[in-house]
Amino acid sequence: MSNDIRNTDKQDFSPIVRAIGSDLEQTQVRVIASANADMLFHYWKVGHFILYLQKKEGWGSKVIDNLSKAIHSQYPDKKGYSARNLIYMCQFAKAYPMEILIEMGKVEELLNSPSVDNVLQLTNELNQFTQQPVARIQNPDIQEDIITQQSVAQLCEVSETLSAIYHSDISKIEEIFKQSAIVRTNWASHVILLNSKLPLGVCYWYITQAVANGWSRNVLKNQLDSNLFARQIEAKKVNNFAVRLPNPQSDLANYLMKDPYIFDMMGQTEAMNERDIERQLVQHITKYLLEMGSGFAFVAQQKHFEVGDSDFYADLILYNIQLHAYVVIELKASSFKPEYMGQLNFYINVVDDTLRGEHDNKTIGLLLCNGGDKVVAQYALSGYDQPIGVSDYQLSKAIPENLKSTLPSIEEVEEELSKIAINNNKKEYES
Repeated sequence: MSNDIRNTDKQDFSPIVRAIGSDLEQTQVRVIASANADMLFHYWKVGHFILYLQKKEGWGSKVIDNLSKAIHSQYPDKKGYSARNLIYMCQFAKAYPMEILIEMGKVEELLNSPSVDNVLQLTNELNQFTQQPVARIQNPDIQEDIITQQSVAQLCEVSETLSAIYHSDISKIEEIFKQSAIVRTNWASHVILLNSKLPLGVCYWYITQAVANGWSRNVLKNQLDSNLFARQIEAKKVNNFAVRLPNPQSDLANYLMKDPYIFDMMGQTEAMNERDIERQLVQHITKYLLEMGSGFAFVAQQKHFEVGDSDFYADLILYNIQLHAYVVIELKASSFKPEYMGQLNFYINVVDDTLRGEHDNKTIGLLLCNGGDKVVAQYALSGYDQPIGVSDYQLSKAIPENLKSTLPSIEEVEEELSKIAINNNKKEYES
């Protein structure tokens, strides 16, 4: 078999194809019960198998193309074995060797009550793991290395090869794999993460968020593009939660907060005021709640409160299930001003008195401004007893900036329409 593999002109892939096909057939027996986990495990095993053969036989990229064709020839009804997908399987195996799966399991146990500091520490620890599974194959420090003591011909079964790599029974390997976080999201999402080239710890965090929030692959892609990890975990947030809320509520409130928030607005203009933004947010409430994060539910827009002889209207009121608390949001189309804080503090007091129930925690305020000095905002917070956070927000552009210059202005469109109307009238007159 080794000679056949090395012969790039006349390659006989039949033993390898049979091995992959045999494992696929075994996998499909259980596909109905746990399709995603079983298929991911199959892809992971195949990735290891190909990585081993690449290292042992010195395969180049052309060999992967030929292997893909050979699999398709023998199993024409089986999808997912394009050369591109086989390469992704290899990347998948490289990204998540068994040692890393075990470490991810340990991290998961420590994130039952997430906080920014906890997530940063644990993701940084995961970022240090860079070992690839193939490195084990010829590591001189590994005693009784089964792989290096056997010929390829003796290792033409996928599961047996994996067992030899990790010196463990395949059932134990499968148990570890299926207990890990990576089986809880789909292959398409994994491909997006593999293409992102993010550090392991950050990838792990996105996986946990995708699972917790039920993100589709498109939502995951949008969150990656908007750099959610930086906005939620790495951002220097301005709030007084640590001194105004008890633990663990303060940690959770700070963890859920983002800076900046990014709202996808349709038909936005530069001159949009607070009411325009509110109206858009409510109109596209699903997207808005997705950006707000896990556990948020919409309560009211422009909530009316009668206090004394006066009427007041709070911009937006949400409820967070994890915090067990109302969240009052004030939107400002301008940059931060200290006086905005007093208005929000007032609404928090009113919500506490009128909406907050016996089992609800203290109401939280979130002031969203279009820019401003964070140092000034932090100083302004010191004068208020209510829990308040201050963040920037950005309105994502429906039209990319580099295309705007190529589009006609409203005035130009109107001018063209006028010309068309004049020409049409002239034709009618002449006829």
